[in-house]
Amino acid sequence: MIKLYGSASCNSCRKAKAWLEEQGLDFEERNIITDPLTKRELKEILAMTETGTEEIIATRSKVYNKFTCNFNDLSLNELVQIIEENPSLLKRPIVMDEMRMQIGYNEDEIHQFVPREVRNLTSKRLSEILMYMDLEKQGVV
Repeated sequence: MIKLYGSASCNSCRKAKAWLEEQGLDFEERNIITDPLTKRELKEILAMTETGTEEIIATRSKVYNKFTCNFNDLSLNELVQIIEENPSLLKRPIVMDEMRMQIGYNEDEIHQFVPREVRNLTSKRLSEILMYMDLEKQGVV
């Protein structure tokens, strides 16, 4: 199941939600400001990061400026505690399933959440259309 973590005021979150809906994908949406993530959920997100805190901490958020610590120097439990108490520290949206995670909205990358069999069918159908158009150009059809 795809999970969409975001907030109501986030434009990128609204774009991600609209894209998921347009694709007809089932997803669970959660406002992390009004319903903060649990320690377990935060650890799952951190486990899926490739660059650690750089990937998920919103350094341009207002709350970020109140911290003087280096987030990379914190223990896992300290980091989770701070994020749990300050959910607006997280970049949004966070789109994830059991195997993939995307931070922020990127139209090219969000396609990874379309099931492979659907992507394959779409690619096959597109190839058929392009071949038909080519035949049509040649006057064969």
